Amino acid sequence: MDIAVSAVATISQLLNTSHEMYTSVDHDAISELTKTLQKLSLRENSNSLLVQPNVAVQSLKMQTPIQNVQLTSLKGQSDFFLPARIKLNTGHAEIFKDNVDLQINITLTEDSNEVVGFVLYNNDQFFRSKSFQPSLDTERKVMSANIQENLKFEVMFTVTPSAVSTLSLNDFACVFWSYTKNDWSTEGCTKITSPSGPAVCRCKPVKNRNGNANENANFAILMAFDVNYQYSEALHWISITGCALSVVGLSVTALYQIITRKSRGGSPTLLVVNVCISMTVFYLLFLFGINNPVEHVNVAKMSGENIVPESDHHKYSDQGPCTAFTALLQYFLLLTFTWNTLYGINVFLLFKNSVSGTPSWFPLVAMAVGWGLPAVIVGISLGSTYRVEEPLGYRQEEFCWLASVDHNQKFSIKKPMFWGFVLPLLLMLISNTAILLHFSYKICRTNPNLNKCVYFGTRKHQLSTRFMGKYFTDNTLFLFRSRKTSLKKKMMSSFSLAVMLGLSWVTGYILMITQEKNLKFILSVVFCLLNTTQGVQIFILFALRPFLNSNPAILNYLHAPEIGFHKKSFFLWKNKIPESNDSYKSTDGDSP
Repeated sequence: MDIAVSAVATISQLLNTSHEMYTSVDHDAISELTKTLQKLSLRENSNSLLVQPNVAVQSLKMQTPIQNVQLTSLKGQSDFFLPARIKLNTGHAEIFKDNVDLQINITLTEDSNEVVGFVLYNNDQFFRSKSFQPSLDTERKVMSANIQENLKFEVMFTVTPSAVSTLSLNDFACVFWSYTKNDWSTEGCTKITSPSGPAVCRCKPVKNRNGNANENANFAILMAFDVNYQYSEALHWISITGCALSVVGLSVTALYQIITRKSRGGSPTLLVVNVCISMTVFYLLFLFGINNPVEHVNVAKMSGENIVPESDHHKYSDQGPCTAFTALLQYFLLLTFTWNTLYGINVFLLFKNSVSGTPSWFPLVAMAVGWGLPAVIVGISLGSTYRVEEPLGYRQEEFCWLASVDHNQKFSIKKPMFWGFVLPLLLMLISNTAILLHFSYKICRTNPNLNKCVYFGTRKHQLSTRFMGKYFTDNTLFLFRSRKTSLKKKMMSSFSLAVMLGLSWVTGYILMITQEKNLKFILSVVFCLLNTTQGVQIFILFALRPFLNSNPAILNYLHAPEIGFHKKSFFLWKNKIPESNDSYKSTDGDSP
């Protein structure tokens, strides 16, 4: 008896190991182990029960001839087997009861007083199937019903599905383990539809080629589940309003940039217009295509056919336009940030080559990279993850966007959301942030040695005056006598560049890594406001502001009346020459 207890305890520990441990284990050795447990359950001890957390062995030596034997494992706070929760009944009993985890009922064709044995496995680690490949963290309990070889019997059993709120039963199959095929088989098993429970099976053990039916006595119910998706609701009116205003603002900005292109040159116009076009299309796709129009209602279909499912996750083939919208959203959002990055590179090149300006090859390279790089990323994402029969490898089901979480609802770096969007976006944001810091440093640093002020109309003028500092905007070069540019203008220049570079998405990255609930909520609101109104920000900074600067008469109507005061300067020394307060500023408001 002590040897049997030790053996069952060891087997229970083996069942508690990870799935990966069994990939290299000899299947014949595992088969011999399960057969040994079957023989152990048929020992002569009357009503003997051996229970370990992951395996239970029940033996019954019938004192009087009986025809029905039932073994029930009740539910508890844990998923492990406990002696107090395992009940044996030798009379005919209803197979369904409340609080039942699993139940198996052996019905003999005639009264007998032979030994009956049961083996309960808490999982299917010893029964690794080639045809059934689970992908969810669900457990399949296996029941072994054993009796003398010369007796005919049938088995009726049920298993209660796991009470997981995110899953619901779609269908199931009644199977037994075939040692000949080394896999699950449905031969001799039928499904029973009953209002008392969702998964009920009846099986008649099938004899193998040696005529031994007892080798085919391990039964299970293979269940396929639907994931209970929480489909996204319709967009809030705040999001709709922000996106609509952004579409209008971007359209006006693009039109303004095209009309006034002669005043600033080709490269800035090309970059800003492409940013506006890509963002406009993205906002329109977001408004009309982010919600999945095809919702799968999780209703257990319970087909009458007893077929082994391919997986414990029931998957729907691709339906509707959601995948197309996901690909377009990914493309145009990547397109937006690619053009934002190219805009930053253009600013960097202007600082580096302030006299010669942007290289002549830059516009052609910008067009190729701007439109081509996002297409390559989207193509790789679709080609490596999308299948018509399994679209959720590429996109999500709740709404039309890239797949980002695994079946445990945890963010996964294996999903296309990470390497097909987050990683490229992170690299672009890092470069954009570096360009912004470089730009801010250049325009904000002061040099006390600057004492000359020279204006050059175009880049072609030769510099005949010694100077220590310069500021370049499009086709016009200004040399300032001092760096006493107003703090407001410096901040506005940096803010304009930050908006164009899309740095509001830095908030999105902080939102992804933060865990504090209140901070997460605040960042969510800020992120939503910044990104739904980014088009409005670009309109104000790159269309409205330069338009008002070039038409000061409009601002005069908006200014409040001013009261003039007389001002006169006095000097204590006769030869004191008042310091000139003349200053010059660029009227080209399109530059950052």
